[in-house]
Amino acid sequence: MTAATNGIDLTGLTAGPAQTWGAIRLVPLLRPSPITDLRLHARLYDPDELSVVHVEPRRAYVSYIPHAYVATWTTDATPAAAYGTQLHDPADTRAPSGIRLTFRRRLARREDRQRLRFLPLHLAMEGYLALQFGGPPIAWQEWTRDAVTRGLSPRVEAGYTGATIVGLDDALRVFEIHPDQCGMLLYVADALAAAFVVPHPADYRALHPTLLQDFYGELLFHYAHLYPAVPDFSSRLDDTRIASIADLRAQLAQVDAEWRTFHTGLADGLLAAGRLTVTPVQRMGRFTLARFLPAFDPDADNHIGETITDETGRLAYLKTFRLSAAQTRRGHLLSQLAASDWDLDATATALGTARDSLVQRLDRAGFGHLLRPDIIDACRRRARELRTKPVAGRGGTA
Repeated sequence: MTAATNGIDLTGLTAGPAQTWGAIRLVPLLRPSPITDLRLHARLYDPDELSVVHVEPRRAYVSYIPHAYVATWTTDATPAAAYGTQLHDPADTRAPSGIRLTFRRRLARREDRQRLRFLPLHLAMEGYLALQFGGPPIAWQEWTRDAVTRGLSPRVEAGYTGATIVGLDDALRVFEIHPDQCGMLLYVADALAAAFVVPHPADYRALHPTLLQDFYGELLFHYAHLYPAVPDFSSRLDDTRIASIADLRAQLAQVDAEWRTFHTGLADGLLAAGRLTVTPVQRMGRFTLARFLPAFDPDADNHIGETITDETGRLAYLKTFRLSAAQTRRGHLLSQLAASDWDLDATATALGTARDSLVQRLDRAGFGHLLRPDIIDACRRRARELRTKPVAGRGGTA
């Protein structure tokens, strides 16, 4: 059952001093009291394999998956897929070049009573791809037969691995890991790229290198190229107000509070994200694995992700992915269509726009194949006529 919540609650975690490397800024998240009855460790997969995860009997999630997380708590006929376009001599009996396919069951699967294997970030991305995946619930005349019978299948989204983010490899290698560190906020050009939280400091030290194997949005990939460095903010103590050890402690406490406020402000796009739709995926003793979707506000930062929380709602695990502006627009359009039962006129009214404008937006967002071609052609023809219509009182064209 889905539920709504406001932002991500980082209660129990405190921000440590930030470290910068080029465009990368990493803010460690410290947990004074680690969670000891839930532990995470990585399970690496073959780097040459493409994984196919059977989500439902007629639905699958296909992606490159470098690793999985395994959560534990107390209480040879290998398929292959052809790689690229190949010219093959009919007389050549050798098999074409290919990459191995690995078929897995479910994105989150129990391995025994106290062990769960799940695919980090892919759990959240599958939830985003499944957004209104069934397509129009009513056979409105504007939608194609495939849109009504097959929905949005297939849906495809792209991301960039951490290895392609300029500077991230070096930053993760040289950044200091604090003794109590249980997570981090990763910024690229001071835009929040990802948040990562685990239950225990030992888990973080083990999983820190996997951040390079995770995938990130295109915004961060481009930011890392466009902004070679970010300023390294430093705090100064007011020596005129220090006359004793107590004064020094007070100054340090004030600086610490200012740092936490500063980093909380940078992460407002996630921590104060407004309405998040949270869907539980698996119960694990007193813990719950869930994924969340944002409100798809085009004027705000939007993050998808997954969490593990205990029975009190305390955050044990968090991993997020920042959607690009185009991905946010697609989510926004799908949400508005669903709210209006995919009625174009009703959706256009809800968005405060004209029907033709909505058709054009759907086409630009990559959903044009769902509409009948004559609907799009008529919309384009009217747009051309409007652009070439003479302006009253003037010669020539507008």
